[in-house]
Amino acid sequence: MTTTLRFVGRPFEGFERALDRQMESFAEEYDVEFERDHRPLPEIHEELIEDGGLDDGTYDLFLCLSDWLPAVAEQGLLEPLDSRIDASPPADWPDGWAESMRELVRWDGRTYGVPYHDGPEIFHYREDLFESVEEQRRFREEHGRPLHVPRTWDEFLEVAEFFTRPEEGLWGTVVAAKPDGHNDVYDWLIHLWSRGGEVFDDDGNVAFDSDAGVEALQYYHDLIHEHEVAPPESLEMESVESGEFYAEGNAAMMWNWSGFGAMAEVEDAPVFGRTNYGIIPRADDPEGEHTSLTVLYGLTVPASSDHKDLAYEFVRHASTAEMDKVTTLEGASGTRLSTWRDPEILRTNTFYSMVEEINTSGVNFLPRIPEFTELNEVLNDMVRSAVVDRERSPEAAVEQAAAAAREFTRE
Repeated sequence: MTTTLRFVGRPFEGFERALDRQMESFAEEYDVEFERDHRPLPEIHEELIEDGGLDDGTYDLFLCLSDWLPAVAEQGLLEPLDSRIDASPPADWPDGWAESMRELVRWDGRTYGVPYHDGPEIFHYREDLFESVEEQRRFREEHGRPLHVPRTWDEFLEVAEFFTRPEEGLWGTVVAAKPDGHNDVYDWLIHLWSRGGEVFDDDGNVAFDSDAGVEALQYYHDLIHEHEVAPPESLEMESVESGEFYAEGNAAMMWNWSGFGAMAEVEDAPVFGRTNYGIIPRADDPEGEHTSLTVLYGLTVPASSDHKDLAYEFVRHASTAEMDKVTTLEGASGTRLSTWRDPEILRTNTFYSMVEEINTSGVNFLPRIPEFTELNEVLNDMVRSAVVDRERSPEAAVEQAAAAAREFTRE
């Protein structure tokens, strides 16, 4: 008798093409058919997590954003997979994945999924501009030093101002400041961490209302409004749109998700063959450190599923080296070390040269608390009020956000 496995996850062509191939190959081994439900992230969060819809037995597989995993696991909506992994682990588990990948599918000592698609954020820059003899000469004349890829935020601003030429259709950088609780918050977090700041201290107390927190928000504000090195449209751009803006040749530099390098690597992209990747700048002071942010989507099994064993077998299947490579080849981003090191992948997606380095060294996670959704709303409002609507100063916005966060965190 044919078993139907029902899947739910966000819509994204890379996911959908990869899942087509992975599910088709799984069905060659098992008497199974799949039903897929691709729904917008806000709808998934509201209806399946906040309202508990994931607990009604409808779904057998859930592509879970790591931001949400602590809350979903805390509510008992996901099946812990530890006993199944012990009995029949995914191929090469655990050493086939970086520790950062494995950590993001764990909560409270248990493993709830296997990594499927990953960031991290990396630095993207127009190599042709930095290597141009004419640009090198002009920069040295203006600044008295060689032009090089910036390693600090002070250098970044100097180089961004140099390359900002709106009349030529070129900006120093581009950011995704749209207040959607995504890159606007993530951008601020990267600036916070790169200045030595933290969201919470070691005791779990709110700690971002610090000099580093204010400086991070002020710098982000000033890129758009004071220095004007990012286009005004940045205020309305989400992450994909900013990646497209760069791939179209309109910005000299950006920090953004590594996967957006794929937009620059297609042959008809204006920057094809002219872009390169590196580490994100840091603050130019003793507390400054190079850092990044990674999130992932993990394949998980809802606790209410009637077909947990078969669903887990698909999780194992989709996480093999062959299938993880399929995830990348179809436009998403695989999570295994074997994919990151694969010569074919590196030839066609050169940004993977940075993925392992970032994920095994200076990577940070979003705060791993069940109340992350509430915190994210507070931080989104903080960035919106200071950067988009400009109704509060960065200092006032940070202070108000910290006060709000203390109302629902462990303090």
